Amino acid sequence: MFRNALRVFLVLVLLSCGIAACKSAKSDAPKAPTGYQGQGPNPVVSTLTKPVQRQWKGIWTFQDSTVYFTNDFEGGRLNGVAHSGGNAYTLWITAENTPINPSPWYAFKVWSSQPQEIKLQFTYDGSRSRYYPKLSRDGVHFKTLDSTNFRLINPGEGEFGIKAAPEAIEITVAVDSEPTWISAQELYTSSVVKSWIDSLSQKPFISTYEIGKSREGRAMNLMEVNGANAKRALMIISRQHPPEVTGFLAMKSFMETLAGDSELARKFRQEYTIFNAPLMNPDGVDNGHWRHNSGGIDLNRDWQEFNQPETRAVRDFLKGKSDAGYQFVFGADFHSTWDDIYYPLDTLITGDKGQIVYDWINAISERLPQKKTNISASKKLEPTMVSRNHFYAAHGMPAIVFELGDNTPRDFLREKGRVAAEEIMRLLLE
Repeated sequence: MFRNALRVFLVLVLLSCGIAACKSAKSDAPKAPTGYQGQGPNPVVSTLTKPVQRQWKGIWTFQDSTVYFTNDFEGGRLNGVAHSGGNAYTLWITAENTPINPSPWYAFKVWSSQPQEIKLQFTYDGSRSRYYPKLSRDGVHFKTLDSTNFRLINPGEGEFGIKAAPEAIEITVAVDSEPTWISAQELYTSSVVKSWIDSLSQKPFISTYEIGKSREGRAMNLMEVNGANAKRALMIISRQHPPEVTGFLAMKSFMETLAGDSELARKFRQEYTIFNAPLMNPDGVDNGHWRHNSGGIDLNRDWQEFNQPETRAVRDFLKGKSDAGYQFVFGADFHSTWDDIYYPLDTLITGDKGQIVYDWINAISERLPQKKTNISASKKLEPTMVSRNHFYAAHGMPAIVFELGDNTPRDFLREKGRVAAEEIMRLLLE
């Protein structure tokens, strides 16, 4: 029973069959294979700024305990702790506001003045436990908690979605005087992402600059990969939703491959310029939000009204480049969800121009047949609430929402990002 429940919760996604072949006819959208079918049509929602509840930041101490907790760091989220007696503690994880997608992010440090094992029960305000815990001793290198130290409480039902997740979880952790980080996913905060793009910008053909500010004044950084001032361009974005780290990791590998030293990459940079906004929601990431920016809004619903400064920054950047003569030929927005899935626009909307997206999906699946990736094509361009639709409507840019599973193995994420980059380069050069 434990193994079955754990399998349901982790949704570990090394599936055995390849992706279903994409149909190239304009009148036919590709059909998703059996498995994760993705989310339904996005409802129209207001993106006017709403209040968010800010966390209390500090250290929790207890009169009859030598154990301490803190959320006082970038990406931290812990809304409350109670000492349940003995070596047991109950943790509360709540969202920044509601209604909200059930993505209950948590990240905190715990330590003890006396070495011991402690039990931590995670509870969520009206949600369930989506993310399997990751542990670190330095806040940089994380590993998945050993399953022998993990217990489900009221397991969910089904294979995908929040109903398949347990109501709560309990973990056992050994602590000592040095802090242990416990996090829903690896911590890639604004400072970590900035260090990454700064390291890549040591290459002579890569530059970084600010294209705007977030609502709380954090920099909206953009990385430009420009080998020969080519006017044909790609636009790549990531992390509109703070917990979606697996999408970021695939995007990171994608960009590193485009900026790499292979003969294919060098040739590609002579013909195409790549623009990358790797961290669309720096406020949400650094504040440990479940979903929204500091304006309380899902940024990937604001690509029509542009009420939030983060989406406006990218909109204005793209318009400026288009006015300067750039032609955008491909766009990708990297996300995370329950399993790997592609969300392209149907070729009934894009015609021949959008066919490259399906050719790209097919090319990736031929090289990575060991992992089934689902497809859910959209037959509606309006309203242009999501980035993919805005990219095409405003710039004629074939674009896709590229989602990676929450628990997709990290080495496979890197491989998929690399293969995806190689195949888009090959197709565009052809």
